[in-house]
Amino acid sequence: MIILCGGLATRLGNLAKTIPKSMVLIEGKPFLEYQINNLKKHSIKDIVLCVGHLSEKIKDYFGNGKQFGVNIKYSDDGDKLLGPIGAVKNAEALLEDVFFFMYGDSYLSVDFQKVYSYFMKYNKPALIVVYKNYDKFDKSNLTIKDNMVIGHREKDAVYIDYGISVIRKKILDIIPKNTFYTTGQFFSNLIKKEQLLAFEAEKRFYHIGDPDALEEFREFIKSQ
Repeated sequence: MIILCGGLATRLGNLAKTIPKSMVLIEGKPFLEYQINNLKKHSIKDIVLCVGHLSEKIKDYFGNGKQFGVNIKYSDDGDKLLGPIGAVKNAEALLEDVFFFMYGDSYLSVDFQKVYSYFMKYNKPALIVVYKNYDKFDKSNLTIKDNMVIGHREKDAVYIDYGISVIRKKILDIIPKNTFYTTGQFFSNLIKKEQLLAFEAEKRFYHIGDPDALEEFREFIKSQ
């Protein structure tokens, strides 16, 4: 599992001015700790954290992950912004041949092992988990047909990127090193080649990308 924790969190304003977004506290724990505990429930314990902005805050708290029951390695973006896929490329040496990739601000209620098993049935380089969103939790951005993603950012899209993908490492060969590269560029390229599988999640996702969403996740945690 690779988790992107290097974003600048501009939409959170002062809430993430002196800490990374992943370290924003919810009921006394950083958001990333909730993510890690959720992954452990699905038997995922080997984690690579892509860090950048204020990375020492994450490293000081989580260390090698042993006290949280996981194994954590770090890939530091350095001073240059690489974008999500550029950061994954930077971490290439730490990744398995097939790996999960998720955002550092998303909390996901999906069966990770079921997603992995589904992906392994097909000879495709990547899979993205999607949710039938109808613009409810954010702007819908994906069009799906026969379990394949066929459109990105089209007007009639009803699905949204759920926040997690499965990728075969060999596909990273197409990504240039030390270059800013977005998920939009990456997924659009795969869609054009009819190479991006879709797996539909049934339960909604939570995220902390803006203050309203953060408060919504806080209420969700309180209710558990």
